[in-house]
Amino acid sequence: MTTPTRSLPFYKADVFADAPFGGNPVAVIADATDLTEREFQQIAREMNLSETVFVVPPTDPAAIVKLRIFTPTQEIPFAGHPVIGTFFVLSSLQKFPVTQPVTRYVFECNIGLFPVELHVMDGQVDNVFMTQPKPQFLGTAESIQDLYEVSRALGVNKTAIAETHLPIEVVSTGLPVAIVPVRTLTAVKSIRADPAGTREVCDKLGASGIMVFTTVTVEEWAHVHTRMFAAPIGIWEDPATGSASGALGAYLVKNGVVDVGPTTEVFMEQGYEIDRPSRITVQVFSDDDAIQEIKVGGQAVMVAEGKLLF
Repeated sequence: MTTPTRSLPFYKADVFADAPFGGNPVAVIADATDLTEREFQQIAREMNLSETVFVVPPTDPAAIVKLRIFTPTQEIPFAGHPVIGTFFVLSSLQKFPVTQPVTRYVFECNIGLFPVELHVMDGQVDNVFMTQPKPQFLGTAESIQDLYEVSRALGVNKTAIAETHLPIEVVSTGLPVAIVPVRTLTAVKSIRADPAGTREVCDKLGASGIMVFTTVTVEEWAHVHTRMFAAPIGIWEDPATGSASGALGAYLVKNGVVDVGPTTEVFMEQGYEIDRPSRITVQVFSDDDAIQEIKVGGQAVMVAEGKLLF
């Protein structure tokens, strides 16, 4: 038996939740300075969560940290809930000062620098909001064949999509995602997506996953109910997806699904079908009918800490 020679602290938080066992879990390695590229991926595979975040020194002096984000199968350039969870963990560990009501920092990831806001109450971080890249609308699925392939991959009747009279559209606020409208909550809950079919559809549309939404919700506070399937990046169903929620917020504003103003705030519920209820807040800032900025935020709670021995 090999005796471990190294010990590495790790932390785990549930993101987009105000109590343990909800939201989307993320593992955070708060100091990954001495890890190799191979160890990044090995640790992410060992954690076996949708994402594991490794905090390393920034290469740009404007940033407080650099975040590298890994799924169990690959590194991804950007994500939502890992950023929010990581800043919640780092603030809990007092890695940097926070002051009321809002503390602002800039972090670095593989696609650049982005602001993050820590909303502070009674000396503790209550909510974290991240600014996402300006949305890109990358095309719609125009053909009947596309509609058929999407409905087949999701295991939902194509009329449940077509009767919304809304487009299937690929939108990116960091990661491209196919947004699929569905008419009823019952239809969304009945989805039994096929991983192989999901990959094929995503490859064809140039997306990293499929986010399904309906305007019929479980909770009164929510504007939309969502599910996210990201088989192409090794995630079967995600309980709460910050990057895709930002893209959906842009889609909802562009297509007039929600009441639109200079600042449009959308509350999204996700994860109910896999018993990890999540609450995500998306803020869409518009000027002259053009979207200028997207912010995604929510709460988080620390649920575990320990040491990796290897």
